[in-house]
Amino acid sequence: MSLNNARPASVQLRNSVIALLLLAVVGWAAWHFTRSTERSAGRGRPAAAVGTAQATSMDVPVTLSAIGSVQPIVAATVRSQLSGTLFSLHFTEGQPVKQGQLLAKIDPRPYQLALSQARANLIRDESLLDQARADLERYRTLWSQDSIARQQLDTQAATVKQLEGTVAADRAAIGVASLNLDYTSITAPVAGKAGLRQADIGNYVTPGDATGIVVITQVQPIDVTFSVPQAQLPDVQAQLREGRKLHVTATDQAGERVLAEGEFLTFDNQIDATSGTVRAKARFDNRDQTLFPNQFVNVSLLVKTLSGSVTIPVSSVRHGAQGDFVFVLQTDRTVKTRAVRTGVIHEQQIVVSSGLKAGETVITEGADGLNDGARVMLAGAKWPASAKKQ
Repeated sequence: MSLNNARPASVQLRNSVIALLLLAVVGWAAWHFTRSTERSAGRGRPAAAVGTAQATSMDVPVTLSAIGSVQPIVAATVRSQLSGTLFSLHFTEGQPVKQGQLLAKIDPRPYQLALSQARANLIRDESLLDQARADLERYRTLWSQDSIARQQLDTQAATVKQLEGTVAADRAAIGVASLNLDYTSITAPVAGKAGLRQADIGNYVTPGDATGIVVITQVQPIDVTFSVPQAQLPDVQAQLREGRKLHVTATDQAGERVLAEGEFLTFDNQIDATSGTVRAKARFDNRDQTLFPNQFVNVSLLVKTLSGSVTIPVSSVRHGAQGDFVFVLQTDRTVKTRAVRTGVIHEQQIVVSSGLKAGETVITEGADGLNDGARVMLAGAKWPASAKKQ
């Protein structure tokens, strides 16, 4: 064989060897990938660390929350009932006052003089009436003796009637003057707390003054008005029809401090068509005067209590296309999806009306990415050695 024929054979052999090596590498890679896939499929995804909680049975209050406004039962603007100069003030701003307590006086002298004049007019007209009655008796005697005409007797009788009317008017005038004199002493129409004074000594006051002299508000007890959605109206009405007294709690705007506790009082007589709500009112004793007129508060109305309800943390409830569900922890440390029907929320717990029993364990944290049958690891537990190697 010549040298030229040997070289192509050598090159061909080398190429064949290289091709075999490449096939071997590709085959080994395919085999290794298949084995890795099989091992991965066999052991599944690594167990996820999750937080859990037990479903518990408890009494859950059903409450209705709203923003309310404190309203005094009575807010009376004290005004003078007649015109005059403010003579004196007999109250301190902010002090509690009793009904009928003297608050202010206006100059009584003009009204004292008017009363004296009315009394003088009465004395004068009573004297004229006595004289007219005496004349009438004499005229009757003379008419019985046929000494005067009937017309003269009738005229005298009419004069007596006229003077009787005048005397009656004088007595009424005395009553008016006496009442006006009483009105110079301005008293509290209701018991309550006096506000800031709106007039000073020496001011000329009239019944038409818009601001009056002072405003008195009744703060014990006191009311809070709030709005209830019409959808929740039947539940509250059902409790009221059964004669139950509904407890109401008023807290500050931050909802952190309880200001007062009272009872539900009544609903308004119609629903507001623009908002779909009905105004309601609750009454509070307000013994410590923690509620202030026109103050905004958070109102919590206890409608009823659900006894022995199954509850779980709100964070354990998931939402899917088919509705609400939870992941229930199984004894083999796997999870199973469970459809549930949820109810009211109280603090951080939610009522489960169906789909779960008390004592079952649900996943509260780390549920993202879980599916039915997934293996989990409880938060805080040590990972098994097999899981670390994988």
